[in-house]
Amino acid sequence: MSGDRYDVIIVGSGPGGGSAAWRLARTGKRILVIERGDYLPRERENWDTDAVFRKARYQADETWTSSNGDTFKPGLHYFVGGNSKVYGGVLFRLRESDFEAQRHPDGVSPEWPLKYDAFAPYYQAAEELFQVHGARGEDPTEPPSPEPYPKPPISHEPRIQRLADDLARLGHHPFHLPMGALMEEDGKGGTTPHSPLLRCDPFDGYPSLTNGKADAQIICIDPTLATHPNLTLLRNAYAERLLTDAGGGRVTGVEVVIEGRRHTLHADLFVVACGALSSALLFLRSGNAAHPDGLANRSAQVGRNYMRHNNTTVLAISKQPNPTQFQKTLGLNDFYYGRDRSPLNDWEFPLGHIQMVGKSDGMQIEAEGLPGFLQWLPTRPFTTIAEHSIDFWLTSEDLPRPENRIHYRDGQVHLDLTITNAEAQARLREKLRSLCDSLDIHPHLFDRTLYLGKDTPISGTAHQAGTLRFGPDPATSVLDLDCRAHGIENLYVTDASFFPSIGAVNPTLTIVANALRVADKIASRL
Repeated sequence: MSGDRYDVIIVGSGPGGGSAAWRLARTGKRILVIERGDYLPRERENWDTDAVFRKARYQADETWTSSNGDTFKPGLHYFVGGNSKVYGGVLFRLRESDFEAQRHPDGVSPEWPLKYDAFAPYYQAAEELFQVHGARGEDPTEPPSPEPYPKPPISHEPRIQRLADDLARLGHHPFHLPMGALMEEDGKGGTTPHSPLLRCDPFDGYPSLTNGKADAQIICIDPTLATHPNLTLLRNAYAERLLTDAGGGRVTGVEVVIEGRRHTLHADLFVVACGALSSALLFLRSGNAAHPDGLANRSAQVGRNYMRHNNTTVLAISKQPNPTQFQKTLGLNDFYYGRDRSPLNDWEFPLGHIQMVGKSDGMQIEAEGLPGFLQWLPTRPFTTIAEHSIDFWLTSEDLPRPENRIHYRDGQVHLDLTITNAEAQARLREKLRSLCDSLDIHPHLFDRTLYLGKDTPISGTAHQAGTLRFGPDPATSVLDLDCRAHGIENLYVTDASFFPSIGAVNPTLTIVANALRVADKIASRL
């Protein structure tokens, strides 16, 4: 194995690595994808709420330390397909304004060195690759696109359609979420006999037992392995460090650990796509005489500017039962901008985005352990509460601060995080709460913290971004505009590490679009 040589080695098989592999395999060159985990097992526990959420069966068994000295388990998943194996499948384009500087009470979200137009064709390609369901024109914040979504929107079930109608009656603009869900509807409220995803399948936060989620394994890795013998997948291989030549200007190999034994693999070009947190750690582990503070870290920015959104999942109680099975179909962006562009927002600063989240069940509600909830409805069984639940995900932008970073200290992983833009998140929550009465919902919102991780916010790493940001100046960025490491001519990054800011919508489609963009740059070199 140590003697093998490839044209390109990709470290990581999630949306960034998988999409790059899909594109580069079409060059006919010899491509290797290294994945530290294995295939996520298909088993009954995929859909077991207790196993997935309370026991964290599929979460990485690691312990990290926060800036205040507390330990926690990060919400990471090491499998073929990466974190996309359990993601919610919402695939947004960043808004055009997200590529510009944005003022917030705690500071400025920085301008991107490339704007929306540079990503637009790759967004379209990413939507087609991941078979996104959606409807153009419903969301007033949606950036321009001449082409429709590849798939029609997933229809609302009756209670969610009523919610959409009530929001529209109040002057809002609800829209169908852009979903990477492999669901084929029959036009009668159900799905076709051969639809990979059924409406009754647990989805949001769960692995898909039926392979009905448009994740990186199902969309990119497995189909490409089946059709391109020039692509190889190496599983259960931990990339410990990248090796360079004596001058540090070129990566010569990657040292991997397999079953306790070290091997060195060689290639002409290298792509790192481990996820923003793990990619930064790999760069830091790869320090040498030419890069004493970590690979490509002359700017001292490796691991810094970490972002993960301000995310909150809340449960509300519908006054009428909510028998919805597939609830994740509706979004609302009427508070995305400040009041100059979002008239329904009475604050001068942006608030963020609201979407539906997977439907609560009784076990989830019981596991949350919400004493206020139990005092309010002391005699209600958890399953009855779940039958009336309506569940929302709220996202506000957080800011890329240098002190928010991942790094090693005394051989241990430390994740330092100071929350930014918390007022926007609180105001967004209050906007939703104030709407409830008009939506036939009780005006109380209860946190579903277990969904995001028991130690939220520090362990809520699902939307990790920004630790290797790109830019034209090597003094202030780690990657150039092609996402190539400054000063290293054959090392690229295709995960969310490159983000200068994160906006307030789900980042996965931007990861995929940029991976396709960078893969085109690499392909031109091959």
